[in-house]
Amino acid sequence: MDIELRNIHKFYGPVHANRGIDLTVQAGTIHGILGENGAGKSTLMKILAGAVPKSDGEILLDGRSVTFAHPAEASRWGIGMLYQDPLDFPPMTVLENFMVGRPRHPKRSARHWAETLAGLCVDFGFRLDPEAPLESLTLGERQQVELLRLLSLGSRLLILDEPTTGISSEQKELLFRALRRLARDGKTVLLVSHKLEDVENLCGRVTVLRQGRVCGTLEAPFHARDILSLMFGTPPAPPQKTRRAFSERTLEFRGVSGLGGRAGLRDATATFRKGEVVGLAGLEGSGQGVFLRLAAGLQPPVHGTIHLFGTDVTGSDYHVFRRRGVAFVPEGRLEEGLIAGLTLTEHFALAACEPRLCVPWEAARRTAKERVDRFRIRGGPETTVDALSGGNQQRLLLSLIPPEASVLLLEQPTRGLDVESSTWVWEHLLRRADAGATIVFSSAELDEILMTADRVLVFFNGRILLDVKAEDAHPDLLGGAIAGRVSL
Repeated sequence: MDIELRNIHKFYGPVHANRGIDLTVQAGTIHGILGENGAGKSTLMKILAGAVPKSDGEILLDGRSVTFAHPAEASRWGIGMLYQDPLDFPPMTVLENFMVGRPRHPKRSARHWAETLAGLCVDFGFRLDPEAPLESLTLGERQQVELLRLLSLGSRLLILDEPTTGISSEQKELLFRALRRLARDGKTVLLVSHKLEDVENLCGRVTVLRQGRVCGTLEAPFHARDILSLMFGTPPAPPQKTRRAFSERTLEFRGVSGLGGRAGLRDATATFRKGEVVGLAGLEGSGQGVFLRLAAGLQPPVHGTIHLFGTDVTGSDYHVFRRRGVAFVPEGRLEEGLIAGLTLTEHFALAACEPRLCVPWEAARRTAKERVDRFRIRGGPETTVDALSGGNQQRLLLSLIPPEASVLLLEQPTRGLDVESSTWVWEHLLRRADAGATIVFSSAELDEILMTADRVLVFFNGRILLDVKAEDAHPDLLGGAIAGRVSL
């Protein structure tokens, strides 16, 4: 399918997300869409997928002008989008998710679709149990289910938004192999990514957006310097760590076990100190997510004790942890961290967390305006959070952390962010650490952990397998521990 976008505009109130974008993509190619967070990439792709209406412009598919009122219309034209956070139903089985969106047919039973799914799995080398609950799968496996569902629905154009964030290297290789095969079969692939190595490995051509406009198109082979120059002008420098002395204990785990994820958490013992930055590494579901939620008081441990500043807080709820200086930033920005449909002002009103007869709207508006300016959020006090880009949602989450918070727990704080936004996030967090806050974060990127952390904990199968100073760590040591090749 040949794609042509002509003079596409999109307004979200006063925010001009797409500003006259022209784009041409040939059938049978993998075309990269790059740009910093807030550049308009996801908005443009959602317009093409029928998820949001364009304000102006024209979409042509194989030379025919089309308009989509909703994603189902785009799907009937052969357009499917794989979102960064899969739009699926975790409590349902793999097969039930695969069958979503299909019209009833008297000759196509669940058995028919199970056979179809099995055949596609063989074709693409995926191993999926049709009866498994989707919530038991990794993010990469959930992507595989959604990809096969879209293909079985007849998608000829596949749009992928940051598909390799949070998945294993093995799953990434399987995905890349599948995308190359689809391109050879004449299908069109649009890849939205901030990972230049993924673009270099997959794409024959890239288009770079900046502030809602196309600022350049490059043909393979690409040079990272040229891409970054189009995206940012001058590539941002990495955040600078300062040497700090760590003395006062802030958070302690003593033989803590908990439920959740694929492996839970078993017998975790660790100590964190004032001003320390600690990175949690490991394959998805290895225990680091459960660890952070236990540390935030979001769930009680099954065994062991948790101490904050020397006080046993085991079994206390999230509000007790929060009052004692703990702040938690979840990976799912709109799923857990923010409330879609509410404005920035409404979020700051909620964050006040004080029962009142009257909501202090004026104070909330002043706070929202001050934080928008200080955290450089591209929006205003009355902007709804779902109208913000991923990078601006992350800035908002950080701005909602109370200034007095002394233990900051973050899941994947730069997930899906471009280089400049990631650098800004870490400059902010490292300033908090310099002021004495304890930072504990999980990340799927070893480079990010080694660049920012003072210490690294590696999780494997629900246990802390390695606790090492960052200066003594190296990719081979951490990679071996992530694979379970370090003795307890």
